[in-house]
Amino acid sequence: MNPSSRKHHEIKCIVWDLDNTLWEGILLENDDVQLRPGIRKIIQDLDNRGILHSIASRNDYGFATAKLEEFGLLDYFLYPEINWDAKSESISRIQKNLNIAMAALMFIDDSPFERDEVEHAYPEVVCVDSANLETLLDDARLIPRFITGDSRKRRFMYKQNIERKNLEDSYKGPRGDFLAELKMRFTISPAVEDDLQRAEELTVRTNQLNTTGKVYGYSELHALINSPNHQLLVADLTDKYGSHGKIGLALIEEKAESWHLHLFLMSCRVMSYGVGSVFLTHILSKAKRAGKRLLVDFIQTDRNRMLYITFKFTNFKEIETGNDGYVLLENDLSVIQDMPSHLELIIK
Repeated sequence: MNPSSRKHHEIKCIVWDLDNTLWEGILLENDDVQLRPGIRKIIQDLDNRGILHSIASRNDYGFATAKLEEFGLLDYFLYPEINWDAKSESISRIQKNLNIAMAALMFIDDSPFERDEVEHAYPEVVCVDSANLETLLDDARLIPRFITGDSRKRRFMYKQNIERKNLEDSYKGPRGDFLAELKMRFTISPAVEDDLQRAEELTVRTNQLNTTGKVYGYSELHALINSPNHQLLVADLTDKYGSHGKIGLALIEEKAESWHLHLFLMSCRVMSYGVGSVFLTHILSKAKRAGKRLLVDFIQTDRNRMLYITFKFTNFKEIETGNDGYVLLENDLSVIQDMPSHLELIIK
């Protein structure tokens, strides 16, 4: 099946089979397997675009990773699943570890049986015959509108997250102490022109921690940063392991009696660090100092339920409902939580 003929959503990660897909031959039958022609360029080009890679292969883990290391490719693959489990089980674990939607995964395998098994379990996953790799780099779902600095660093930022998670899993003290050890610096600033490509990318890619799911294009965002009636805020997070990049965006319209938050989103990569609540608390505090009501557009979906609960726990109340899950929320600003002590907040 031509990979461009179905499922037209953006792909965030490609999950590769190994035998007769990434390389020619079966590793356990002949150790002298060779990479498929053009595979190295495909992987490197997609990595540069910010497309992640993983593996779901029925193979011996030690032999397979040694061969990938020999080819100089092992470092490109996040959360590789090299075992004897069903491919659908491996893909489920990869999806959970990356914390992205099943619909954002593409699975490439030479075996019709394996592709059918995955597609039966997860119809959202795009399954591609490895015979079609010559057109992969031209697949529109793998061509982002912009390739930003954060795109090029995406794999490295995920690898840093793996280090953070390993530290957290081995940490014996209270979670607050662990977060303090990360030495996080959370920066909130007005968006400038250099931020706009990443800002558009965030509206396209972020679905879980997103109030409306609306995609804002570059030209629309450019007009907003020059509007006297709008604030477009971006948030950046760093810690002792490095930068998470720009991971938050908020769009506020300033009206005579109120501030209207038309968009609020945070990257799911940082959802466990509580910075979404910090960003929201900053906006609440600003609105209170300005003497304005704070209204929020929210469109409820299965994907953003966690964010909706965050807003409810932050004292937002529904004051209006509409079609397709739309609710208008308001916070009377009577109770605003204190900023946490485990991070340094920088306001520009």
